Formats: sequence, structure tokens, C-alpha cells
Amino acid sequence: MTITLEEHFVTESYLKATDAEEASAPPQFQQLKSQLLDLGEGRIAAMDEAGIDLQLLSLAALGVDKLDPSTATSVLHDANDELAAAVRTYPTRFGGFATLNLNDPAEAVNELERCIQTFGFKGAMLNGTVEGEFLDQSRFFPVFEAADALGVPIYLHPAPPPKTVQQAYFSGLPGDAGHLLSIAGWGWHAETGLHILRLIVSGLFDCLPNLQIVIGHMGEGLPYALARSSQVLARSNPGLKRTVADYFHQNVHVTTSGYFTQPPFQCALEVVGIDRLMYSVDYPFSPNTKGRTFLDALTLSEQDRAKLTHTNAETLFKL
Repeated sequence: MTITLEEHFVTESYLKATDAEEASAPPQFQQLKSQLLDLGEGRIAAMDEAGIDLQLLSLAALGVDKLDPSTATSVLHDANDELAAAVRTYPTRFGGFATLNLNDPAEAVNELERCIQTFGFKGAMLNGTVEGEFLDQSRFFPVFEAADALGVPIYLHPAPPPKTVQQAYFSGLPGDAGHLLSIAGWGWHAETGLHILRLIVSGLFDCLPNLQIVIGHMGEGLPYALARSSQVLARSNPGLKRTVADYFHQNVHVTTSGYFTQPPFQCALEVVGIDRLMYSVDYPFSPNTKGRTFLDALTLSEQDRAKLTHTNAETLFKL
């Protein structure tokens, strides 16, 4: 059994409403558009080619920040409906993550409850900052509280940086270098790693000790930095009950999405541990076959391989 967790789709209505194909999208977006739109036999054939039994699908939520809150709520409601229809059609091959309009946290809570209770989705995928604010801000707490009450994890996914960060950190470079650095070349991962550390030091997991967060890309750099970050941040919030590393080990899970070389996997394996590692591809931005080649090359016991490919995910997402 092989399950993947950070696998993306879009819908025609979403693209039309958000202009998601504009500059904020990854460079290969146009080339992959047909694969992103496919919630049927073509996607399943690509899964079969790489021996993937089940994908948990999430909207590639580009451009939603350009919409006013009421429009965004409607557009994401429809996208969740379309995903639910695909899951109903292929219940043994697809599962879903809810996409939420965090510009309206109260409505986001309603939509999360609808997606979990009505559609049986397995959690929510939240994408980066919201209007430049990290999700440790108090206005977003009800979303995490709702996920905790519903017993579902949150998958925290990168998004393009705010304009001020783009200008300060990623401008003045030739060609597309700045844009590429701001996304998968570096910025996405650095910001998501920072986001997790902010959630920890904000005290979120003292308020919600059972809440579980998933991050991709072999831990967004945190496994490499965790010991130092935990030591430096030891006095960052005197009210914290545990060390930063303790929260990471008890409230965060890591997937392999998009990272298919041995050194980061070995670091994650040693620091995170096999019980909190899960296999993912980041389809179609990464090919399923590339993930399979990486997976087959890993030297793991039969038990640990099963944990990586399916049993950890089955437990966490109640599959």
C-alpha cells in the first residue's frame, strides 16, 4: 500500500475566478495544467504507473489572495464541492483536504466543519501567510481550534511571499532567479520552517496539545536546524511548558514531498524519526515516477517502509 499526501489539483472555475496562472504560479504551471485539472482516469493512470494506491488531494490555491473575502469563500466552497465529487467517484483512490478562506476565519471554521462532517475530508491544507500575517495571530486560532475539535490534522503548505518580502529579499537578480528563489528554490521552505517555529513559540500547542500539523519537503529545513533553534529559543516565551524540539516531536509530522535525495531523508529520519515521516510526491509539480525511484532506493526495514508508505498516514488521517 502506498499513500501520498501533498498532491494537487485545480478546477476550471477556480482558474477563471482567480487568474491563478499569472506570475505567482510556479513556472511549469501551464505545462502541468492538464494534469492539475484531471481528477479522473488520467490521474489514476499516473498513480498506477508509480504504484500509488491513494492520493489525498489539495487545491493548488494560487491567486485566492486577490479575491475579496466573500468571493473567495464562494470560490473555495465550489472547489471543495468539486473535490468531494471526485472522491465520491473514486473513493478507494482519492481523499481530500479542505481549502479554507482564512481572510474570514469564522467562515473558514464553517467550511472546515462542512468538509469534514459532510464530505469526510481528512483535514485542511493551509497555504502560507494571510495578507502578510502568520497564522500564530489570534484571529486564526478558531481554525486550529476547530481542527483540534474535529480530530483532523492541518497540512501547512508554502505560498509565494508577500510583496514586501519579495522586494526586499528576491529582487535585483537576473531573469527569473529572484522569483525562483522566492518559491521552490528557497523562500517557500525557509518561510514554512519559520512558520512552524512561530506557531510553537506562540504557545499554540500548549492551548491545543493534541493538534497535529503536517509539513512537506522533508521538513522545510527544520530537521537540520532543530537542535540549534530549540536551544536558542529556550527562553523565547517563558510560559512555554516544553522545549521547541519537544513540541516539534509531539505535534509535527513530515512528508517527503518534492525532495528525492538521500541526505535530507537521512537527516529527517534521524531527527524526526520514522513514526512521524510519511511519503508524498507533490504531484504533478514532481512526477510520481521520480518519487517511486527515490522510494525504491531507500534502505529500510519492511516495518519502517510500511510506516513511511502507509501505516503512519492511515493512523494520522484515520484512513
